[in-house]
Amino acid sequence: MSEDAKPSINEAFKAREMTNEDFRRLSEFIFKEYGIKMPEEKKTMLQSRLQKRLRELNIANFKDYVDYVFSKKGQEEEVIHMIDVVSTNKTDFFREPDHFEFLTNEVLPEFVQYNPNRKTIKVWSAGCSSGEEPYTLSIVMSEFAEKNNGFDYTILGTDISSRILHQAQEAIYKEDKTDVIPLTFKKKYLLRSKDRDKPTVRIVPELRKRITFQRLNFMDTTFSVGDYYDVIFCRNVLIYFNRETQEAVINKLCQKLRAGGYLFLGHSESITNMNVPVIRIKPTVFKRS
Repeated sequence: MSEDAKPSINEAFKAREMTNEDFRRLSEFIFKEYGIKMPEEKKTMLQSRLQKRLRELNIANFKDYVDYVFSKKGQEEEVIHMIDVVSTNKTDFFREPDHFEFLTNEVLPEFVQYNPNRKTIKVWSAGCSSGEEPYTLSIVMSEFAEKNNGFDYTILGTDISSRILHQAQEAIYKEDKTDVIPLTFKKKYLLRSKDRDKPTVRIVPELRKRITFQRLNFMDTTFSVGDYYDVIFCRNVLIYFNRETQEAVINKLCQKLRAGGYLFLGHSESITNMNVPVIRIKPTVFKRS
């Protein structure tokens, strides 16, 4: 090929741009199968996040990538990677701390008082991301167990992203991510890495063994998460769904929540005017009726 015949840098970049039709096909599929809203203003974000997948698969342009996603092989092998890239995973230890205070001061004592024959409380972190929420829950309940003989707990963490669930299972975090954790808890529940050039910590085995992680899509007809739960945390997840999907998800969560059990939502989430079987106890804290 002569120098003149080679595509310019701009032309090469343009070939890798996502067309409106590419975006429509992907956004409709993502919303239908996973409930995640993809309005037009998210096109640039989606294009940027998927560029890495095109490079890894050695696919020249988005049209070919979209065709691959909808192929039989793509549905079996690529969709899960695409959703890993698309899903947002922002979380912190002790995020929205008043929820953990309410859990310690109200929910756990109530459980002990009214369940004398059932010592193990079951908690579900739905949309657990990279694990900060379920490990925070484990710290809180381990502290409570020390003061309440016979009390025990198990935690389930679920998320749609296989990649992020692997991070949660590893339970390794950059040290600065744990700045919000009280020093006494750090000494008790975190193991510091010996590599001070890349300072990380790992959650102690005693907490890790209390938590089971599994992949879950909120758009599934039913949630295959075992038995019933006494407490469900589903915080800052519903904001990515439309109102109809939010109501459907909450009702499916409540099918796994015991009567009298507690549902915690994120501070920016509301169930006002929804037909769901919970009563409001305080802002973003609800009880199964």
